[in-house]
Amino acid sequence: MPNIRNTSEDYGSVAIFLHWVMAALIIALLILGLYMINLPVSLRKLKLFGWHKELGVLVLGLVIVRVAWRLANITPMLLSLPRWEAIAARCTHWTFYLLMGVLPITGWIMSSAAGLPVSFFGLFVLPDIVAPNEDLRVLFQSIHGWLAYAMIALICLHVSAALKHHFINKDDIMKRMLP
Repeated sequence: MPNIRNTSEDYGSVAIFLHWVMAALIIALLILGLYMINLPVSLRKLKLFGWHKELGVLVLGLVIVRVAWRLANITPMLLSLPRWEAIAARCTHWTFYLLMGVLPITGWIMSSAAGLPVSFFGLFVLPDIVAPNEDLRVLFQSIHGWLAYAMIALICLHVSAALKHHFINKDDIMKRMLP
C-alpha cells in the first residue's frame, strides 16, 4: 500500500497527486495562453481568457496547498546524485514554486489593471489588487508573458533531467514521482 506522506526514499501519494495535477494544469494554461493571445477579439477569446484566469486561480490555491504539504513533510533524499545535481534539483523545484505563485498573481494584477474581474468558476470574484491603469496592465502583461516563457524553459529542463535519469543514468529518481 502506498504511503500518503513522503519518506526519506519516496514521495507519498499526496505529493505525487499534487505534482501531476499541477503539471497538467500548468501545461494546459501555457498552451491556452499561447493559443489565445493571437486570437482576434471575440466571444471565444473572452471565454478562453475566463478559463485561463479561473485555472490560474486554481493553480494559485493548489500551490499554497503544495508548499504547505512540502514544508510539513520530509523531502526524499537525493543520495545517488552528485552534489551539484542535488543542488540544481532543489533550486529548480523552488523556482517552480516561485513561478507557480507569481504567474497567477501577475495575471491577477494584469486583470485588475485592465478593469476585468477574476472569477473562480462563478463561485466568487477575487478583489482587485490594483485600480484600473493601462500602464500597469501593459507592464504586467509583459511580466506575465516572460514568466510564462521562463516556466516553459524550466519545464523543459525538468523533463530533460527526469528523462536523463531514467534512460541514461538508469536510476530511480523519475520513478519516485510516478503514480
